[in-house]
Amino acid sequence: MYVSVRDRPAGESQTGGAVARRVSSTVILLGVVSLLTDVSSEMVASVMPLYLTAVVGLSPAAYGFWDGIYQGVSAVVRIAGGYAADRREHPKLVALVGYGVSALSRIALLPAQGFAAITAVTSADRLGKGLRTAPRDALIAASSDPATLGRSFGVHRTLDTLGAALGPLLAFTLLWQVADSYDSVFVVSFGFATAGVAVLLLLVPNLRTAASATRVGLRRVARELAGRSLRRPLIAAGLLGLLTVGDGFIYLSLQDRDDFAALYFPLLYIGTNVAYLALAVPFGRLADRVGRARVFVAGHLALVVGYLLAARPAGGVAATLAVLALLGTFYAATDGVLPALVSRLVAAETRGSGIAAAQTVVALSRFAASLGFGILWQFAGRGAALVIVSVALSAAIPAAVMLLRGIDRRPPLVDSMVKS
Repeated sequence: MYVSVRDRPAGESQTGGAVARRVSSTVILLGVVSLLTDVSSEMVASVMPLYLTAVVGLSPAAYGFWDGIYQGVSAVVRIAGGYAADRREHPKLVALVGYGVSALSRIALLPAQGFAAITAVTSADRLGKGLRTAPRDALIAASSDPATLGRSFGVHRTLDTLGAALGPLLAFTLLWQVADSYDSVFVVSFGFATAGVAVLLLLVPNLRTAASATRVGLRRVARELAGRSLRRPLIAAGLLGLLTVGDGFIYLSLQDRDDFAALYFPLLYIGTNVAYLALAVPFGRLADRVGRARVFVAGHLALVVGYLLAARPAGGVAATLAVLALLGTFYAATDGVLPALVSRLVAAETRGSGIAAAQTVVALSRFAASLGFGILWQFAGRGAALVIVSVALSAAIPAAVMLLRGIDRRPPLVDSMVKS
């Protein structure tokens, strides 16, 4: 990993030698923010599926309802977050609000009792995530060379995923020390989230991401989002998202067939995140070389194989590790690659809104996927439900390939950037 001496405007081409391999300091700092925040969020996320099903007593269909809200509620504010960042030209300020809301939701879990209260608090966390994600990704794109966007997003996602791997490990350690000590998980989670907000506030530069001081109008944003350049990637992302099962369901499936003790459940998250951590930068670099659309689609092929392995009636350690590795491969090939792909297809002044549009489509489609899969599990059973989704996803992948054909050959839209 290389760090540049200064943040270079995204419109300036970096060519030759080590300079082209450098990643800006803004990307690194945002990665640290995400690392601390993901330690916090994954501490909570890694205990929630088993807590809600084993302690609160939710059925698969009811858990699917909660997971659908958890996955999809961020869609309510994603476009608003991207537009606000574009309108004010200072994405950091919008991202700061989102990170702050998520941090406060951690401590709010302490008094929350029952399904309704827990759902309300976790929804607030996801709303904060929806508000901050597009502005943060707009900052990454604005401070990176367009030719190495995949690498920049890969570096950021590597740091992000390092936090996502540490979070479940900390939760496991706390539960190991004191059984059922969920309150301690929430308190420590709040501490890490607060540290992430502090790094963003004090260390990340308040960059402007538009080439001029002209305010971006809502009509301009709507025209960009409805344009032909975004239509096909948004349809492809939505189609594949409709057949992407929430991680919690996969972990519950593995736990159900192999009878993992509740104590060890958070470790399943670590396996996925370690694979993601190892592959995020290599896949980002691969996307820059062979095409972001190709890598994005290939990630869903890994997901199909993972679903089929998870659907088996019996597993064991090797099969479980393979499922976790394939799930991590999917995230490494898609999570940072999609915003890198979309950021090239919109003007600099509407970049945050463009990225937010893609993330909104994914969030809404996964909301529907969680609701549908919970009902499918309830009536068809664990294994049959996963097989059905695998077959459907296999059929959808060729359609996504057709939708994304040739999209990587379009010249990137570049911009300049100034510091406030």
